[in-house]
Amino acid sequence: MAVSGVLSQRTHVRRKAPRAFLRRLFRRQKPRLRLETGGDLLVHLNCLLFVHRLAEESRMNAFENKDGVIKKEHVLAAAKVILKKSRG
Repeated sequence: MAVSGVLSQRTHVRRKAPRAFLRRLFRRQKPRLRLETGGDLLVHLNCLLFVHRLAEESRMNAFENKDGVIKKEHVLAAAKVILKKSRG
């Protein structure tokens, strides 16, 4: 049994936020928007937290339906719940 095939498929995890991409995106969408120095990092962190909550809620929906795989329906139901909670 060759274990080396499994070990060679590891992917590189990015440790930094794509700051230049986020700034360029902000400039294109809202040219007059002025952000402070770490504003782009806060937006990136907010996106990561949303994706993490979405994954957790989707996993719980799949577990309740006794599915081993997270399906599109689980993600859509989780998104509806999370967006409703985040309205305030």
